Parts: sequence; structure tokens; C-alpha cells
Amino acid sequence: MPEDTTRWTVSVSKETDIAVRSFLAQRGLKKGDLSKFIEEAVRWRVLDQTITEIRGRFADLPAAELESLIDEAVSSIRQTETSRPG
Repeated sequence: MPEDTTRWTVSVSKETDIAVRSFLAQRGLKKGDLSKFIEEAVRWRVLDQTITEIRGRFADLPAAELESLIDEAVSSIRQTETSRPG
């Protein structure tokens, strides 16, 4: 594992443990791959929660106005990226 990792101690149900380990084993993954699997799952869950929260904040905004805000943000990022050296 990379040196910039943090060790977690987590508890899961026996059923979850068996399901995850079986899932990984069926795909030929090794015991050490459990950490990679958990990290990816956590990242996806954080992303999902973030998207849900953001959608909630913009739920009352008319679609056309939201689209305009998104287009403006994308244009701004693209300008920043194209003006960067190298």
C-alpha cells in the first residue's frame, strides 16, 4: 500500500463480509484488493451524496436557468484550461 494511507477499523455484518469477499473472489481479486474496493465504494458514495445535495439546492430553479448556469460554468473552466501554459 502507498505510504500516504490511513488505516481504518470498521465493523460490518457477517453477511456483508461474506458478500463482499465472495464478490471479490469471483472476480479473481486478492485479499489486499478489499481495501481498494472499499476506497472506491466510499468515493462513489461521497460523490452520490454530493450530487444529491446539490440537486436539492437547485430543485426550485427553472431548468432553463440551471442550464444557463451550467453552460456559464463550463465555458469559464474551458477558458481557464485553454489559457494555461503547457
